[in-house]
Amino acid sequence: MSTDTDQPPRTSLMKGQLPGLADLMRRDLPASVVVFLVSLPLSIGIAVAAGAPVAAGLIAAVVGGVVAALVGGSALQVSGPTASLTVVVAESINQFGWAATCFITVLAGGLQILFGLSRIARGALAIAPVVVHAMLAGIGVVIALQQVHVLVGGNSLSSSWDSIVGLPEQLRSVHPGDLFLGLLVIAILVGWRRVPAPIKRVPAPLVAVVVATLLAAVLPTTVEHIVLNGTLLEELRLPQVPHGGWATVALMAVTIALIASVETLLSAVAVDRMRQNSTRRTDLDRELIGQGAANMVSGMIGGLPVAAVIVRSITNVKAGAQSRASTMLQGLWILLFSVALVGVVRQIPKAALAGLLIVVGIQLIKLAHIRRAQRTGDLVVYAATVVVVVFWNLLLGMLVGLALAFALLLWRVVRVSVVAEAVEPARWRITVDGTFTFLALPKLSAELAKVPTGADVTIEMMVDFLDHAAYDAIQEWVCEHRSDGGTVEFVEMGSARMADATDGPPARGHSRHMLNEVLGPWRRTGADVSPIVAGVAAYNRSHAHVMRPHLGVLRDGQEPDSLFVTCADSRIVPNVITNSGPGDLFTVRNVGNLIPTGGQDASMEAALIYALDKLDVRSVVVCGHSGCGAMEALHSEAVTGSDLDNWLAHARPSLTRYRLGHPVASAAAAAGFGPVDQLGMVNVAVQLEALHAHPVVRRGVEERGVVLSGLFFDITSARVVEVTVDGIAEIDDVGHPVEALPA
Repeated sequence: MSTDTDQPPRTSLMKGQLPGLADLMRRDLPASVVVFLVSLPLSIGIAVAAGAPVAAGLIAAVVGGVVAALVGGSALQVSGPTASLTVVVAESINQFGWAATCFITVLAGGLQILFGLSRIARGALAIAPVVVHAMLAGIGVVIALQQVHVLVGGNSLSSSWDSIVGLPEQLRSVHPGDLFLGLLVIAILVGWRRVPAPIKRVPAPLVAVVVATLLAAVLPTTVEHIVLNGTLLEELRLPQVPHGGWATVALMAVTIALIASVETLLSAVAVDRMRQNSTRRTDLDRELIGQGAANMVSGMIGGLPVAAVIVRSITNVKAGAQSRASTMLQGLWILLFSVALVGVVRQIPKAALAGLLIVVGIQLIKLAHIRRAQRTGDLVVYAATVVVVVFWNLLLGMLVGLALAFALLLWRVVRVSVVAEAVEPARWRITVDGTFTFLALPKLSAELAKVPTGADVTIEMMVDFLDHAAYDAIQEWVCEHRSDGGTVEFVEMGSARMADATDGPPARGHSRHMLNEVLGPWRRTGADVSPIVAGVAAYNRSHAHVMRPHLGVLRDGQEPDSLFVTCADSRIVPNVITNSGPGDLFTVRNVGNLIPTGGQDASMEAALIYALDKLDVRSVVVCGHSGCGAMEALHSEAVTGSDLDNWLAHARPSLTRYRLGHPVASAAAAAGFGPVDQLGMVNVAVQLEALHAHPVVRRGVEERGVVLSGLFFDITSARVVEVTVDGIAEIDDVGHPVEALPA
C-alpha cells in the first residue's frame, strides 16, 4: 500500500499503525514502560501545582496517551498534562472553580479541532521562537516560586508577587520533614546525571519520588501527603457550565488552545528532526485534531488539559519506540496503576512533588535560549515576556512578547541608512541603503541639509523598497539642488528603481531580478536602440560608480594573478565563472582555446611572453567548455575550405590523443559527458602539455613556481570542473578538487 511520505499512513490501526507482535514486544513495550515511569510523577506533580485534584493529572495522562495517540498525526509523540499550562489552569481554577475549568478545557479542545480542520497548523509555527522560550521560562519561574512554599511545608499562593512577599514569613515556619524530603528530591534529580549509565536508565523523577515516599514512612516528623479520596474511576467528574463571564471564559479557552497547540507543534518538529531517516512525518493538522479530541475527552471526565510534551516524546524516541503503540500502552499503564495502586499514590509527600516541580520549572529556563536572545538582539523581547508572564498572566505575556517581537522586526526591516559625505571639496556622495520609506524622511532631510549649494552630488541608491513619499522627497530635493546650480547623478544598485516608483503601488524589489540584469544576456527586442549602446548606458547608470574605486588602484598599471586562455565562444565569461574582478585575469581568447606550438601564432607567443616575463603572473589557465563548435568541427573532421581549417589543424594532436584513448576522455565518459565534450577536455589536457613544453612557461614554472591549471565549463550545469593531464575532478565550494574521476 503506498503512503504519502510527508504524512503518516491513513490506514486502519491494525493494518498500518500498530506493529507486529515481535516489534511490539521488542521495542514499543519496553519504551512504554520507560515513558510511564517518567509520566507518572510528573502528571501528579502538575495537578498539584495547578491546584487541581490529583486524579485530574492521572486522567489527563491516560486520555493523552490513548486518545491523542489514536486520533493524532504523530506516531511517537507523548501527550499529557504539561507544565506550560500549569499557570493558566491555576488561574482558571481560582477564577471559575475546577468544574468550570473542565468545561473550558472542552472548549479549548473544540478550538484545536477547528484549527486542525482549517489546516493552519504550520501557521502557528510562525510565532517568534524567542516569545515561546520566554513564555516557558516565565512559567518555570512561576512554578518554582509557588512550589518553594510547599517545599518548606506551606501552601502555594495564587500570584508570583504574593509568593515573593510571603516567602520571608513562610521561612519562619519551616516544616523540617517537608524541607528535608524536598531538598532530597532536588539533590537526586540534579545529581542523577552523574550516576553510572546502567543505573541512569531508571528515570530520575521516579527514583526521587520513590525514595522520598519511603523515607516519609520512617521519618520521626510528620509530613503532608497528597490527597486522593478514591480510585481514578471514582474521581471522574462532569464539567460544569460557568455562571456568566463568557468573555473571560472564551479568552481562557483560546489561551489554553493556543499554548497547547504551539507546544504540540514544536514537539512534533523536534521529534521529526530526531527521526530524519524515517519516511513517516507528523501530519500537523491531524495532530491538532487528535489533541483537540483528547482535550475534549479529558475535560468531559474531569481531567487537566493535555498537550504533546517534548521531554516525554524525546524519551519515547530514545527508548526505541517505533509506533503509537508505545504511547497508548503508557497511558494504559497509568490507568492500571491509578486503579490498582491508589494507596501508593496517597503515600507520596507533597514536598517531594514540590521538589520535582521546582526542578522542572528551573529546567524551563534555558541559558542557551537567553544567550541566543542576547546574541540575536532579542533580549528585550525575552525579558519583557518573562516579566509579564510572571507578574501578570500568560496570555498578556504572549501578546506583549509578540507585539515587541513584531515591533523589533519592523524596525529591523524598514530601517534605512542615509549618509551624506564629502568625497572631494566640491563633490558629495549620498548613500541610501535599505528600505526607503516615509519613516526615513527625517533622517533624509537631516543628511541632505549637509550638502552645500551648487555641489556635484552622486546619490547611491541601494534600496530594496521605495515608497512614493520617499521618492517625492528626494526628487523635490534634486530639482531644488539643480536649480541652484548643482548637479545630481543617480547610481542605482538596489533592486528597487526610481523609474518604477510612479508606475503603481510600491513593491519590494527582488535580488534575483538585479542579478539577472547584471549576469543575464541582452534581451533581444525590436527597438532601434543598439544593445551595445543600451548596455553601456546601463553600466554607466548602475555600475561605473562601483567600478571606479577598484579601477583607481589600477590606474598606473596591472598586476594580474593569472593568464587565462579560453575559447572565443560568447557563452564563456571568464570573470563570472572565476568570481574575479578587474585586474585579476590577463585574458587571451581564440577559437578552441588553442596554444600553437613552435611559435606558429605570433599573437599567442606575444601574450605568453608579456604575461610571464613582464607581468609575472602566478598561474596560467586553459579553459575549455561544453558544446564547443571548434571541437565539434574537429571531431567530425569538417572541411570548410577556409582559414578555419588551417587554424583547427593546430588541434589535430588533441584529436589523435583522444582516439588513442586518452585517460581524460575515459574520465569524462565515466562522468557522463558526450564524445565532443570528451574531446574538449582532452584538448585542455593537451594544451597544458604544450604550455609546459614552452620555454618561457617552463622557465616560469622552474624559477617562480608558476602553476598550470586546466578548467572546463559545462554550460548545461553552469559548473566548472578541473582538468588535469590524466583525469578530471569536481571543485567543491571552498575551492578544493574533489571526486576525482581517473580513467
